[in-house]
Amino acid sequence: MASGTESAELARMIDAAGAVVAFTGAGISTECGIPDFRSRDSAWTRHPPMPFEDFLASEENRVLAWRRKFAMDDLHRDVRPGRGHRALARLMASGKVIGVITQNIDGLHQAAGSPGDEVVELHGNGGYALCLGCGVRHEIARVRKQFEIDARAPRCLCGGMVKSATISFGQAMPADAMARARALTLRADLFLAIGSSLVVHPAAAFPAAARRNGARLAILNREPTRLDAIADLVLRDDIGDVLDPLGR
Repeated sequence: MASGTESAELARMIDAAGAVVAFTGAGISTECGIPDFRSRDSAWTRHPPMPFEDFLASEENRVLAWRRKFAMDDLHRDVRPGRGHRALARLMASGKVIGVITQNIDGLHQAAGSPGDEVVELHGNGGYALCLGCGVRHEIARVRKQFEIDARAPRCLCGGMVKSATISFGQAMPADAMARARALTLRADLFLAIGSSLVVHPAAAFPAAARRNGARLAILNREPTRLDAIADLVLRDDIGDVLDPLGR
């Protein structure tokens, strides 16, 4: 557990920094009712994400993937941003945090007030869908309405397969998001990793890259991470408790 001294040191580090970049993982959303993917009680164990190759392989698989998607949407329908999301939004509004790089697909940073163009979603967003052929956006509500009528995997007007705009296992990382994340990382003089185990690559490479580039590194996570040894500050405490006073 982090001490009051450690929390105060984090506040001092943020105050002293000229450009803070936040990197967030599943831990920032757990207080909102979204269990970590690896949690024993995670709904992902009942509705496991489908690998990209399997999604492409058959209509049957795509129908199953969409059924799982809608089941997860129902479970998280009433989820709202937590204290950590709101604290980062305040820090962004003040100009202290110049951007958020997130591994999450829940859209809660934007819902808390963080500008969408300053949030880099490395693993996509579950709030809409994309055509794998032409790239056009499809709204989930419309996709679901049609799915409930015909129980068929959605197709775009171009004939392409429509998939939730999240990055599945085996799917290429989005080049634009990766480039934006790299640019933000190299601008940071303080890199704040929050609620991430820092084991999923290539996303987890950004904190180490920031440290190599001369930024200070602070890690706020319940469990140890593989980068604790190179961090300037490590806090083991509730994310909401630590972040909530910041930016007020």
